[in-house]
Amino acid sequence: MSRTSKRYKSVPSTSNGSALPRCDQARMPRVRVLFICLCCVLIFALILGLYISSDANRSNGPIPAADLTKDKFNHKPSKCSPAQVRKFASQIDRKRLWETHLRPILRERIPGTAGSKAVRQHIYSQLGSLSAGWMLEEDSFVSPTPKGSVTFTNVLAVLDPSAQRRLLLACHYDSKIFPPDPRYPGKVFLGASDSAVPCAMILELVTALDVQLSALKQQRAAVTLQLVFFDGEEAFEDWTETDSLYGSRHLSELMARTPHPPGSTHTTLLHAVDLFVLLDLLGGPDPLIVNHFDNTARWFDRLIAAEKSLHKQGLLSSHPSGQSYFRKDIYFGPVQDDHIPFLHRGVPILHLIPTPFPPFWHKMDDSEEKMHPPTVENLMKILAIFLAEYLGL
Repeated sequence: MSRTSKRYKSVPSTSNGSALPRCDQARMPRVRVLFICLCCVLIFALILGLYISSDANRSNGPIPAADLTKDKFNHKPSKCSPAQVRKFASQIDRKRLWETHLRPILRERIPGTAGSKAVRQHIYSQLGSLSAGWMLEEDSFVSPTPKGSVTFTNVLAVLDPSAQRRLLLACHYDSKIFPPDPRYPGKVFLGASDSAVPCAMILELVTALDVQLSALKQQRAAVTLQLVFFDGEEAFEDWTETDSLYGSRHLSELMARTPHPPGSTHTTLLHAVDLFVLLDLLGGPDPLIVNHFDNTARWFDRLIAAEKSLHKQGLLSSHPSGQSYFRKDIYFGPVQDDHIPFLHRGVPILHLIPTPFPPFWHKMDDSEEKMHPPTVENLMKILAIFLAEYLGL
């Protein structure tokens, strides 16, 4: 028996005794074959949809700590062309940095005082006025000190909280307590380099790059920018492990127990930090900034390259040689600063601090008059190139 006659029944005759035309006999098996093919296509589409959905769920799920670590150590920055270097350098505004950002910070900023609160409000006001839409937070806590219990408040700002990883840019905004000095009646310690100028530099950086940072946020990039203004870096009496770094000790612990992404059981906000860049004691002329950590030497190299590129194009003032600020050929030993609690928890550190310290360090004349505006502007341009390349702006 033929294959066709086995699969299909014989066609009945019509009422007048004639059989159906042969073209109708052929159409019936074709319809069934088409129906079977359609079912197969639908089943395949359903299986494919389930696979894609499952894969998307996996990608949105918890990120293994090993993956975050691999990504941060394999991060490849972009490289600015000479035209881009000129563009980013031109966006730095020295007058805005000095008058809008710095001068309101040049006041006594002892933790828990009205001066400290006023500076915080200034920082919030400046960041809140930008189009990038920073998420602003206060990290407030009470800690015992040699002067009794004190309320400290770190100021936090994140460009895109949902991003997997973060470049963290930090400084401290508190000022050291100095007893009244009869040689300087009515004068208080302002800590211009320690660390009013670094705070103003960070504010100017994100103001100058506001348009590019807004675009970065819209792109939902894997790496975002976080700013931290620490409270309580200075000791109330003598520097010890318990009388210093109040804000950074608290925040490092908080980030170490904060899941990231939210709900993750494997990774925390500390895992998300690609690089912790700390600014301190900046503002004076001729700073010598050295590399402190081998595991971030490649990022220090980017600062050297940015300084050389800007110098080559004549974009730095009062800058005698191509490598005046950032040096890898000398080292003066480790420095205790707000990076320490993060370093102890495995966060990569880039510490931008002059060594030796400026001659006016922890002296009453650490004031605006001792600052060197051309140097501050030069450092700002270097950091603008660094941020642009790291974040791909």
